[in-house]
Amino acid sequence: VQLVESGGGSVQPGGSLTLSCVISGYTGGGNCAGWFRQAPGQEREGLALIYTGGGSCYYAASVQGRFTVSQDRNKNTIYLQMSRLVPEDTAMYYCALTTRSQYCSSSYLNAPRIYNYWGKGTQVTVS
Repeated sequence: VQLVESGGGSVQPGGSLTLSCVISGYTGGGNCAGWFRQAPGQEREGLALIYTGGGSCYYAASVQGRFTVSQDRNKNTIYLQMSRLVPEDTAMYYCALTTRSQYCSSSYLNAPRIYNYWGKGTQVTVS
């Protein structure tokens, strides 16, 4: 399984970006996938999760209402639409997938160790 992120870049405060994560080699019917970020000197932060079997999404309070996670199962891609960006959103953004569980819940936002597949990240800079 491989995850490849794209769509990062530089944006002014108040702007928007959409990140993409293409997942290859994955044949699971339903697992938890989503987005994390990590700024220099800070811990990795869970932002948004989606159940790949369809439906449920979960968000961190810091991005609720500004970020939206979605998926296109035909393209094996998950997305993170980000709006009203602020300088504090500057970080490396990572896509992650866990096949260690057939469930997905908000608690997985705070459990990066449960994810056994990670992309290499895409940088988002808001300034």
